[in-house]
Order: sequence, then C-alpha cells, then structure tokens
Amino acid sequence: MGIERFIGVDLAWAEGGTRARTNETGVAAVDRLGTVIDCGWTRGIEETLTWLAEVAVDGSTLVFVDAPLIVDNPRGQRPCEREVGRRYGRWKVSANSTNQGSPRRAGTLLRGRLQELGWIYDDGRDGPPTGGLVMSECYPYTTLVGAPELGYDQERPTYKRRPRRVPTTEWRSVRAAECDKLIARMAGLATVDPPLLLSSHPVSRRLLDEPTPQRAAEYKHREDLIDALLCAWTAALWDRHGLARCQVLGPDGLVPHGSAPTIIAPARPEQRRDH
Repeated sequence: MGIERFIGVDLAWAEGGTRARTNETGVAAVDRLGTVIDCGWTRGIEETLTWLAEVAVDGSTLVFVDAPLIVDNPRGQRPCEREVGRRYGRWKVSANSTNQGSPRRAGTLLRGRLQELGWIYDDGRDGPPTGGLVMSECYPYTTLVGAPELGYDQERPTYKRRPRRVPTTEWRSVRAAECDKLIARMAGLATVDPPLLLSSHPVSRRLLDEPTPQRAAEYKHREDLIDALLCAWTAALWDRHGLARCQVLGPDGLVPHGSAPTIIAPARPEQRRDH
C-alpha cells in the first residue's frame, strides 16, 4: 500500500548558539487522503522529535525536511544546492550554500537524532520508499515552481525574498498579498493527485480564513507553517509519482545509494537534470 503518513518539517537551521531562544520550526503531518492530521510549530530539536513521535505511523512514515541533512563538503556549496540554481534558476530559484564550516547545522543534528531512534535517511536514488520510518531532504521553492498544479510557470512567488523591483517601503504589503495568493493556490491542491486539504485542520484552515499579517514576526510564523505543509505535500507527491514527477538533485555516483546529500524536487520536463 505504501507510506501512510507524510510529514513536512520546515526546520529552523540554527540550533543553540548565541540565540536566547531557538527560532520556530513549522511542522505538518498529512495522511494519504490529504487530511492534515496535525500541524503547527515546535522549537528546538528535542521538541520537534517529541512531536514527530506523536504523529508518525510506526513503520510507514516519510518525513521531508527543509534543511541540509547531510553535509560532507568541507567548503563551498553542496552539489545538490548547485543543481537547484542550474535547474530552477530560470524561475529565480536558488539555494543557500552549506558546508562543514556553516554555523547553521540543525538539519544534521536532527538526522543524527532520528537515526538513533531508528529512522533511515534516504537519498531518493532508488525511488520512493515503500515503508519504514524514512527521512529525506526537500526545498519548498522547487515545489512551488516544479509542480504545475501551483501555477508558477514563469517565476517563483515573491512571498519571501524581496525583488529589486519592489521598494522597501512597499515590501510588507506586497509579500502579504503574494502570500495570500500562494495560499489560494495551495487550496486548489484539494482536487489534485495527491490532494492536500488545508481546510481539514483548524490550524491550517486559519490560513484560508485569515488574511496574511504584515508584521514581521507574525508573517514568519505563517510562512513557516506554509513551508511545512508544502514539504508534507512534496513527500506525498514523491510517494505517489516518484521519478515521473520528481528528480533527485546532487547525487554522486561514487557514494553508496542511500547516503548521498540530495534534494528531492518536483520537476517539469524542462527542469530535469537530463534536459
């Protein structure tokens, strides 16, 4: 039957350090019918692990994490991050650089803790898993432009990074309006394969019922939840359609299958590695 539970984690990359309080992590759990089982926010690795233990289906859960899970390059950018720019740059999508000197390494900490608890990291090169407790890395921006269902055919939405054409004084109102448009498009996922039913949980339903706030902290709160829901839907898309709808960015043929630092990304034909 395949995986029963799809989880998205928009992980706060910084863990500990000089911060008085760790940033919020957006989390969302969805079943095969697209029903949002639970969603919201956690703080820190331990709280995220506790939440995962509560919502995971034993032996049948796939977690997609928006954060670097394997970082084995001493410097520069991971190959999967370079591939994002090469394949999705036309849509103004690129990825931050991560290496072993990067201070923001919460993803590798989360992976290590999950592996201690019996989870398996999967780089995606053998296709979607058929069972188990499995984690993989994704990047919501590639979902936005790589999944035609969301309608971003020409360019990523401006709900995060301010384009040069938008004056600073107008940015908060512009991004709030763009975020509302994105939410409306996500609501349309209720009728696609696989579905995502934002209205099925009171927390995600508020995205539909309430306008996006302009205040920075409240806006970021909403954005983290949106990204977690996108990660969960991407996991379901990977499970349902595999390499027919997604591509695996960054694998090195010399690295054993299952252990390469990769990003699993929805892809239009013109975005594929072999295009």
